[in-house]
Amino acid sequence: MKELVVISGKGGTGKTCITGSFAVLAQNKILVDCDVDAANLHLLLGPTQNDQQPFYGMPKAVIDKEKCSECGICANLCRFDAIKEFEVNSLACEGCAVCYHACPNEAIQMAEHLSGYLYISDTRFGWLVHARLGIGEGNSGKLVAAVRQQARKIAEDNRCDLIITDGPPGIGCPVISSLSGADLALIVTEPTLSGLHDMERVLTLVDHFEGKAAVCINKFDLSISNTEEIQQKCKEKGVPVVGKIPYDKEVIKAVRAGRPVVDYTSGKVKDKIIALWDETKKQLSL
Repeated sequence: MKELVVISGKGGTGKTCITGSFAVLAQNKILVDCDVDAANLHLLLGPTQNDQQPFYGMPKAVIDKEKCSECGICANLCRFDAIKEFEVNSLACEGCAVCYHACPNEAIQMAEHLSGYLYISDTRFGWLVHARLGIGEGNSGKLVAAVRQQARKIAEDNRCDLIITDGPPGIGCPVISSLSGADLALIVTEPTLSGLHDMERVLTLVDHFEGKAAVCINKFDLSISNTEEIQQKCKEKGVPVVGKIPYDKEVIKAVRAGRPVVDYTSGKVKDKIIALWDETKKQLSL
């Protein structure tokens, strides 16, 4: 079983559109959305939810009013200003437990805190494992790990050949959690200076974890000079450019219709995405 993670150095490059199209083209696979802070792959796949599991992040401090002597030690020690008038603001609490250990009256307990939900859904293209983090909640890297673990279990139980993951943008903890153990990171970039810069940051991250990377340039025809610079950077780093997708208003229409591009339209952009999938399969040795 192979695992493909589609990521980008910045948001808005089109990685979810490409992942959605891969969902149509791939066979015997599990689909995963690891962008738990802003999950949107389900908007293209129209899932039917089968299972919902609560996700508990870091425990939060809770003060027992009956035991509290209002000495103020906890408020003075809290570096996140989460304790005001001897009550804990759960949105500000980071679960560090300093107050719990410092309280002389043992009036503070670390309680489980519901941070979001993990979903297992059916789509007409196969299983989809996705999640939703609550507003203002942290620990998204931990939730990404839980999503991937659940997806791998389903894939093994159903003898799937491939896991296709829509990863989060950037280079932070959720991205690191998404990349761990993946067979290939497909980096979707765009021909802008910020796209080039952020692509280089993600390539550095993948290289740091000794992963394998490939690059897709989306909307490449908006700036041929920047596209050529991206290709040159990839050549210097020994990273293959496996696809160049042209700008096409049909993509916007497909998104508005809530459908993957290759399932919505025909023409040049569809052909290029199919060619991208074929090259990606070669990188995965499928």
